[in-house]
This record gives sequence, C-alpha cells and structure tokens, in this order.
Amino acid sequence: MDLLAELRTRKVLAIVRADGPETALACVRTLVDAGITALEISLTTPGGVEAIAKARSEYDPSILIGAGTVITPAQADEVAAAGAGFVVTPAITRGAHRSVELGLPVLCGALTPTEVVAALELGATAVKIFPAKVYGPGYFRELRAPLPGAPLIAVGGVDAETAPEYLAAGALAVGVGSPLLGDAGTGGSLTDLANRAQTFRTALGI
Repeated sequence: MDLLAELRTRKVLAIVRADGPETALACVRTLVDAGITALEISLTTPGGVEAIAKARSEYDPSILIGAGTVITPAQADEVAAAGAGFVVTPAITRGAHRSVELGLPVLCGALTPTEVVAALELGATAVKIFPAKVYGPGYFRELRAPLPGAPLIAVGGVDAETAPEYLAAGALAVGVGSPLLGDAGTGGSLTDLANRAQTFRTALGI
C-alpha cells in the first residue's frame, strides 16, 4: 500500500490519545464508523501497544492503523510486533531510525527546514510539521518553495476551520488530535466524537 497516496486521498489522520486501551479502541471504532480511516494510536496512551494490536486485528488493511509518539527503538520493535502499519514521531528520534531499519513507514516530526531535510535523509516517508500552528499554513508555502517535493503533514493545533488552509498551502494531509478527539479519550461522548469527525469530513470534502 502506498501510504502517501492513501493519506493524500483520506486527508485526515486521526491522533488517538486515551486513558487506556479500551477507551482508545472505542474512539477508533467510532472514528472508523464515521468515515475516518487513517488513525494513529499514541503511545502516551496506557496500553497503547495493546490497543494497536487489537485495532489491527479488528479491521482489514484498508483501515490504516499506526503508532504515534514513538521515541525509542524498543517502542518501534513493540509496535512493529503489534502490527502497526506506520510510525509517527514527534521529532527525529531513535525510534524513527529503528522504524526505518524495520521497514516501517515513518511520519517523522520536524519543524525547521534543516530538520525536514534531515528527516527525509533518514528515510522518512513523510515529514510531520509539528507544531504546525506555531507558524500556520503560510509556513508550508515557504517550506515548499525550496523543498517542492517534500511530503509534509500538518500536525498540532489543526482544526476543521484551518485544515483546508493547510492542504491548500501544500500539506498532503492533516493530523488531528484534540480538536477531533475532544474529551472522548477520557470517556467523553462518542456521539460528539462522531459529529466532530463529520465536521472535518465536510470541511475537507471527504
């Protein structure tokens, strides 16, 4: 599966952070039912590796399930064993290096042009510009001037209003955590989560 092509088509990568594996799974199920089919489960979630394994076992490969906040080589090994289809990091971590060694696609966190180039030279599939809201959509236009072929994903403070602006500025997709999840990761309303998912889908025409 061509992860970049899939992310360009799906446009939204849901970032699931929860207070435990069962809550994470409930969020994943709600999002998939609502039409959000690219998801990362953050390892800041207690039992996150377990949640990844369970989610992967529940869905066919058309549902993209990845691991977020991968910092260490050991975490990369664990999520690979759990069946994660890709890895997301907040920075150029040792976990990113290990994931590349394992052949796992990496969405590697970076912010500056130097970091973007370093992430791509490492072998990242795409670069997660984080936190995107620090500089906003215009920053993506500036980055793409010298780096027109760099596959960039906007993450950090992206909401339904600004998401289309990031795509228009050159991001291939947006990664969305709190503006989408709200309080669902700590037991909040799953109905509200589904409604927020629909708001994002409407905003992005998906």
